Amino acid sequence: MQAHELLKQLRIPELADVKQYFSGLPTNTLVGMGAFAAFTTYWYATRPKALKPPCSLNMQSVEIEGGELARRSPLIDSETYMTHFYSDTTTMYEVFRRGVRVSNNGPCLGSRKPNEPYVWLSYLEVAERAELLGSALLHKGHSKTSDQFIGIFSQNRPEWTIAELACYTYSLVSVPLYDTLGTEATSYIIDKAALSTVVCDVPDKATLILDCVADRVHTVKTIILMDDFDAALVARGKECGIEIVSLKEVENIGKANYRKPVPPKPEDLAVICFTSGTTGNPKGAMLTHRNIVSNCSAFIKITESHCMLNSSDTHISYLPLAHMFERVVEGVILCHGARIGFFQGDIRLLMDDLKELQPTVFPVVPRLLNRMFDKIFGQANSPLKRWVLEFAFKRKEAEMRSGIMRRDSLWDKLIFKKVQSSLGGRVRLIVTGAAPVSPTVLTFLRAALGCQFYEGYGQTECTAGCTMSMPGDWTAGHVGAPLPCNSVKLVDVAEMNYFAANGEGEVCVRGPNVFQGYLKDPERTEETIDKDGWVHTGDIGKWLPNGTLKIVDRKKHIFKLAQGEYIAPEKIENIYIRSDPVAQAFVHGDSLQACLVAIIVPDPDFLPAWAKKRGLEGSYEELCKNQDLKKAILEDILKLGKDAGLKSFEQVKGITLHNEMFSVQNGLLTPTLKAKRAELRNYFREQIDELYSKIKM
Repeated sequence: MQAHELLKQLRIPELADVKQYFSGLPTNTLVGMGAFAAFTTYWYATRPKALKPPCSLNMQSVEIEGGELARRSPLIDSETYMTHFYSDTTTMYEVFRRGVRVSNNGPCLGSRKPNEPYVWLSYLEVAERAELLGSALLHKGHSKTSDQFIGIFSQNRPEWTIAELACYTYSLVSVPLYDTLGTEATSYIIDKAALSTVVCDVPDKATLILDCVADRVHTVKTIILMDDFDAALVARGKECGIEIVSLKEVENIGKANYRKPVPPKPEDLAVICFTSGTTGNPKGAMLTHRNIVSNCSAFIKITESHCMLNSSDTHISYLPLAHMFERVVEGVILCHGARIGFFQGDIRLLMDDLKELQPTVFPVVPRLLNRMFDKIFGQANSPLKRWVLEFAFKRKEAEMRSGIMRRDSLWDKLIFKKVQSSLGGRVRLIVTGAAPVSPTVLTFLRAALGCQFYEGYGQTECTAGCTMSMPGDWTAGHVGAPLPCNSVKLVDVAEMNYFAANGEGEVCVRGPNVFQGYLKDPERTEETIDKDGWVHTGDIGKWLPNGTLKIVDRKKHIFKLAQGEYIAPEKIENIYIRSDPVAQAFVHGDSLQACLVAIIVPDPDFLPAWAKKRGLEGSYEELCKNQDLKKAILEDILKLGKDAGLKSFEQVKGITLHNEMFSVQNGLLTPTLKAKRAELRNYFREQIDELYSKIKM
């Protein structure tokens, strides 16, 4: 049989037929087909290969044999927890010394004034200043065995890190203070830690300390000020028996009385981190060098295959250094000899700092992500623009789900470049933590920013993190798998129908990143750490089939309604804030009432357009008073609740719209942006009572 007859039988066209077919096509069709072929070829040629995940994404945690259903990271070879990544970094002092070495004395800490470039201190300059400050502290009577605690009361700036490094260098212990504590809580910490020396940034902070100790017995002897101050402040300090001295003068004292470093051991205390808490006095979590180093090392281990840091990396420091999330990130940065650029101190100027610094490492909190998301979609102010934006997102999301994360695709160049440029254009690593983030927001920004974007979960009691998403797993709706430095187990919470046998329960953490207890507070320590060393977080988690953890509830804030049903308000609030017009929600109920009510803060960016679609117009304040709008929002959140499987008694029966966001400044959120439920209840007592009175009618 001849070849052309075989082709006919198989219905395969011969080359001549193909040529004849194409020669009969119109020119514009041929041009279009050629362009499509060229685009397809370009797309395949430039599309990078997916990076291999460090473990199977279908098994991101491993059950420990005989371990009460506890799970660990598959990135460690045995049941032994990771305590350090590099053999020569077992303390935070050694972490910094490694940075000095590998940076080749490169830039370390940078700051800037408005409209000016960053000015940098080198690693050796930072090391020298830390030794001078530390020597002066020893000269004043501080030591590892006596008067070990040093207060630091400052915004993020180079001197903050220098003060902490001074503590690390001489086996002293830093005790951070922060603005939102208030006078009463600040006084409590000063007394609890018996602080005799506090390093402050500005005179106002020194004044606040003087207010805290005035006319009473106290321990404070010295306030060291970074900025200039006047004679009146010195005179007032003397009245309180406190010497006020400049940081420069203290460094000169250290120079005249230099002492060799007194390096700490891994088991020595490094920091007392007071957690703000939602009720009661702050609790001073005692963290050792091993605690912090193990947490830093676990982060390095997770990210090493996809985003290993080096001395060319730059970090933007704006999240409070008084909290451990930022401190762990900076520990990772210093360990690799990279640089830390501090923001100007005004969060409103952060975008300007980002453009100037062009960081490669950018830790974030959900509130900032929400603002970015809202701004991006707010600029897509026509149906066509929104369609193009969502189409580009879908294309990048598809790549992302196949394991490819990049920022040089066609969609990046056409659509997302402006978003990436707003962060400086060089970000390659983002970590979010401190509070839950919407899966919708997280997935969109992961695609839009096109960099390694991890979500972590933890608390101060496990240094900072205990779980984190795995490289290559860019799905949202979970907080990742256990870090290599700890294991995680879930324990029964019978009153809420959560059972470990079903893969649900209270999240408990054990490992070298778990804290040593609360300073001088054995009762609350015993409430948090059990006899086997497990920290009980108070969060309710659920294991997903791939070994990741999903936070589904909160144990501490449960209460009973009058009919005896248990309510977990945070679970309900997290569902209600998925409503487009809702920015914040506070769900309330108690044992004397048979139903729930809520205070809803509408989103000022989304509300006007959402209301207009329903024929309602007016200013934000006017809309918040509109009864028809309130009814529409109530219907929307109840529908969301029903779709999410809320039982009838878990749904609110009435709401009030409030036109001011809950914030740290007005005392309704903690510094880590958690709701202060007692304060919210007292603040809205009148509105709550009114809602219940109407329901009873």
